[in-house]
Parts: sequence; C-alpha cells; structure tokens
Amino acid sequence: MFSPDETIELNIAIIGGGSAGMALATKLNGSPATVFEPSTAAERDCSWALWANKSQLKKLSTSVQGSWDQWRIIDHNHEVVHQSDHYCYTALSAEKYLNHCETNLKAPINLVRASVENLVAKSGGGQFEAGGQHYRAKTIYDSRPPKLEDNSLCQHFIGWEIILAEPIENADIATLMDFRVDQSRGLHFIYVLPYSDRHLLVESTMISTHIEDKDWYRSAISGWLAERNMQVQSKVREEFGVISMATVAPHNSEINHIGAAGGAVRLSSGYAFSTIQTQMSALAASITVGSPHLPKAFSKRLIFMDKVFNRALKAQPDQGVSFFMATARALDADQFSHFMLGNAGVIEWLKVIYAIPKRPFIKAALKQCFSHD
Repeated sequence: MFSPDETIELNIAIIGGGSAGMALATKLNGSPATVFEPSTAAERDCSWALWANKSQLKKLSTSVQGSWDQWRIIDHNHEVVHQSDHYCYTALSAEKYLNHCETNLKAPINLVRASVENLVAKSGGGQFEAGGQHYRAKTIYDSRPPKLEDNSLCQHFIGWEIILAEPIENADIATLMDFRVDQSRGLHFIYVLPYSDRHLLVESTMISTHIEDKDWYRSAISGWLAERNMQVQSKVREEFGVISMATVAPHNSEINHIGAAGGAVRLSSGYAFSTIQTQMSALAASITVGSPHLPKAFSKRLIFMDKVFNRALKAQPDQGVSFFMATARALDADQFSHFMLGNAGVIEWLKVIYAIPKRPFIKAALKQCFSHD
C-alpha cells in the first residue's frame, strides 16, 4: 500500500479506459502501464460500429451485438443496397468490449478506477493526482474526448435500443442512412440496426454545426417509427453522442493524445473503431522498441479530401443527401467498405469524384488549399 503523500512512479499512464485506452493497454507486450478510468464499462455502454472482415469478427466475437452482410442507404427517390462476401457491417457493445478488455488485463498492466486531476505535463510525461494519490509518469497517453470548437461541423445523435411489439421485414439489412426525414436544420438521417426482427437500435443523426434539443431527435425517431406502424413494446436504453468532424486541438501539447483527441476519427464519416485498433497496435509496437510517439491515423491526402468534403457539406448542407447517395451508387459493397474505412485506392476515389456534384467540391478544394487548418 502507498501513502497518499507518497508519489507513485509510473512508466506509462493511460488516461481514460475507453476504446483507445483499453486497446492500447491490451496490446502492450510486457511494458508496465496503468490505466486511469473512473467509470465502469456498464456506465459507458453504447454502440460502436465498423466494417469487419471474418478475422476481425472472430477476434471481436465476445463484443458483437449484431452483424450484417447487407446494408442500405435511402432517400425519397432511390435505395442503394450493398451486399458483401468479405465484410460485415458490425455493431459492438461498448460494455461487452470494455469488460472483455478489463478482464484480460494482466501484470504489468494495472487499472485504477479514478479520474485524473491536476495534471502538470512536461516532455511527454508529467505529474497528476487520482483517487487521492499522487503519481508521476514518464509517458502519458491521454484519451479523454477533445473540446469541440464553436461552429465546427459535428455528427450528433440520439439512439433508442428498443423491443417492438411486432416483427419487421428485412431484419437482415442494416440501414445506414434513411434520408426520408426533416432536412430543414442540416443533413439528417435515421440509422437502424436490427439485432433481430423485434430488437432494434434506431438513431436520429444530424450532421451540422448546431446541436439540437434532445427532444428534437426523440421526436424524429418517434415519427419515423409511427410512419412505419412500428409500435415500441419497451425501450432498453437511450444513448446520446456528439462526434467532431473537424480537426481537433489537443488538451495539452506536452503529452500524446490518443483516440478522438489523437485524430483517429474519420472526419467525413465519424467512424473511428477500426482506425483506433490499427493505430494502437502500431503505437504498442513502437513502445516495445523504445519509441513512444503516436503514429498518424490517416494520410495527409485522406485528411485533405475529408476536409474538402466537410467544407462542401458545411457550405451547402442541402446537397448532403446527393453527396452520400452518389457515393453509395458509385461503389460496390467492398469498395464502399474500403472507402468508409479510409482504405480506398485510386479507382475508388476516381469513381466517387466522377459521381458527386462537381461545383461545390471544386469550390471547397480551392478554399481548402488556401486555408490554414
């Protein structure tokens, strides 16, 4: 036992035991580290999603809530359905994933159930307090969410996990975007994951610079369900989230940031889980050979293209539906998966560029070339 007045020396401190923090902790091979996380896995339960191949599905099997080899995007005029033999759109239970990670932590990795406070960072490490104890770490990785800048583009949503009174048709297809909803406040869509023919996750998602009152999203979900005569028998839970679609500034430039704060969120889509896993694997390998620096999550070219996309969307939100529908129509299932994962090749990019409306993107690209972000 340590005295509260004593300072505990650490090799690596990981602040935050979420997706990035726990991924890094579980991938470290023999490097002593301590994870600081105040909340239990149950308190942080939500749905994470990715396009997973068969190998990934096997590795994540204890956390999978549902997976679909078919997915669709819908507007008032078209329905694009993709079916893949190589990828499944996969929903994970954050609670199950984090519980699995915590259960499998082994020495020299430790978990402290406390918040980090009074952090004084210096040269990649620093001093702080947690649970009334003083700590000093040689290297700190901070995964706490970044601060959102005013008027920045965000993806924000409320989701209901529900049990329906009656079964639905097509429970084997995930609906990634249903644009047949109110578009007056920004790009708006309903996202539906049928875990079974009666057990669904339904989200009202907006991409805009203004976060709505929570009842607005709830009303959108209720309206979408009512239009389809879907009666809710019971509501399992509700989740609310805000994902920045802009480049984020770190809390403290003296330490490394991982997860969303480390640039692992795909700016044009908000997806992050796959990128975090890849980035944390690379970071753990670097730490093993004595290099504590965080590898880049995305290439400069991809970040530039995503910024152009978001700039065009922010300037002309009324064109957002056509942007996403054109992209979905231009690519087959595997190409779409590669594109959303940030792994698209030249052919996929050329197909997308050819399909989308040209004028708003040319304007956005020119402005991005001369911007300072």
